[in-house]
Amino acid sequence: MIVLLTDFGVTDIYAGVMKGVIASVAPEVRVIDLSHGVPRHAIGVGALWLDAAWRYFPEGTVFCCVVDPRVGTARRAIALRAEGRIFVGPDNGLFGLLPAGESREITAAWSLSPRSRTFHGRDVFAPVAARLAAGARFEDVGPIVLDFVAMPVPHAEGNAGEVLWADTFGNLVTSLAPRAHGSVGCAGRLARVVETYGDAESGSLVALTGSSGRLEISLVEGDAAALLGAGPGTVATWTPT
Repeated sequence: MIVLLTDFGVTDIYAGVMKGVIASVAPEVRVIDLSHGVPRHAIGVGALWLDAAWRYFPEGTVFCCVVDPRVGTARRAIALRAEGRIFVGPDNGLFGLLPAGESREITAAWSLSPRSRTFHGRDVFAPVAARLAAGARFEDVGPIVLDFVAMPVPHAEGNAGEVLWADTFGNLVTSLAPRAHGSVGCAGRLARVVETYGDAESGSLVALTGSSGRLEISLVEGDAAALLGAGPGTVATWTPT
């Protein structure tokens, strides 16, 4: 199985062409779209989404991940093996939240030729992921990488945190740890901490522990991001009352 995560969107041909490469190299391999909606160039959001998702896929899964604003530069293309799964993509922090594992730099021999300077998703990452999913040896990818690029993701300092991303429903996922009571202040408004959306009336601004294990600010049956005009980097602070 190959799982795709990119910032390509679904309007252009890029995600589809990657699937075409995979089908050409390993037609028997199943391909799942985790998302092509990572905000453009948002490596940190891609790292957070990958961290929230990878453990729900079985061992043996190959993740092909492309959020690569520096494509074509000296940044390395790598494969990481950790927790029985393999992750293929750019060494730019996208894999910085994953468990420790073995990393290898992808050699040119595993890429398509000629190789574009602007589309390594097609020419490097898709064919490598396909080969690995079809049974190629991970050790043959290339030399071991020891200086893996970390991803500095904001963490809450005590009760002070910030919005990390807004999802499709307008929920604002924050860096704050789960809380059982109190409220979260954001963009001049207070959101009361509840357990479920059903604990408040439609149109209420609430905070609750989301599936990512972080506090989320939500507008019940509405769009909190639009209401507050908030997004990544907006300050969010928990108070006990």
